[in-house]
Amino acid sequence: MGNCQPTVFPCEDFDVMADIKGIRKACKGFGTDEQAIIDILANRSADQRQEIKQAYFEKYDDELVEVLKKELAGNFENAILAMLDLPVIYAVKELRKAMKGAGTDEDVLVEILCTATNADVHMFKECYFQVHERDLEEDIDGDTSGDVRNLLTALLQGTRDESYEVDEELAEQDATALFEAGEGCFGTDESTFSFVLANRNYLQLQATFKAYEQLSGTEILDAIENETGGTLKKCYVALVRAAKNPQLYFARRLNKAMKGVGTDDDTLIRIIVTRSEYDLETIKDMYLEKYDVSLKDAIRDECSGDYKRLLLALCH
Repeated sequence: MGNCQPTVFPCEDFDVMADIKGIRKACKGFGTDEQAIIDILANRSADQRQEIKQAYFEKYDDELVEVLKKELAGNFENAILAMLDLPVIYAVKELRKAMKGAGTDEDVLVEILCTATNADVHMFKECYFQVHERDLEEDIDGDTSGDVRNLLTALLQGTRDESYEVDEELAEQDATALFEAGEGCFGTDESTFSFVLANRNYLQLQATFKAYEQLSGTEILDAIENETGGTLKKCYVALVRAAKNPQLYFARRLNKAMKGVGTDDDTLIRIIVTRSEYDLETIKDMYLEKYDVSLKDAIRDECSGDYKRLLLALCH
């Protein structure tokens, strides 16, 4: 939606042989030249990094990922390895990680699935099977329950209207239906909320939220806050925020990852790496507007060492 700006662009004078020699040199001998690795990989597109991986293997008969795993450590290693996957492959690895083992990291499922386009969803399902030899819908079905499962399953159908048409009459009908399913009745009819939020286009939803406020005197997010709880509330809030302003949604996620004691590095890496070629410049603008501090300054305060230098390089 809107005019989104990335921070990372394909390198115009891309020379894959020079790059693989540069990385090889950075990893050879005593110690590792991390800055050289950052200078190369943070200034290449995901597709160019795939070419680097392929050429490295062909020339040196060594998997670049395995070489870097031996040379690097911690969050710096995690971020570099994330950059060496295509964004869709990295996303499906994150989805699987969120569901593996005891418990489920619902925040990751919500972030990835509630902000995905129809095309994203279809690619996720295909790539999830290729990478994990598992069915994404079956894993979601087995790992979630109740209304959350119903909503995520609906999102996985990838049937959202993605036009820019706004039907004011439909907006009023939906607003009334949402009111009657929530504030206007005892208990909450979640299926109405899930259907509207999973299927309408973003501009249509914005018109619905406006109509809802006129009808009930309550902002839609306040209504969701009062009527729902737990993971379902997180899903609805993410869907509403993504419909209003996806880049502001990601700015909020980044801020939350850095707030308080400790840092949610997984979220920091995931958003900065996957959004860098799509809308990270716009997310930076939203971050500054919302928090009155630049994203880069927030990262400087929160992170350190090569990891900090890499994230700053991706933010440009």
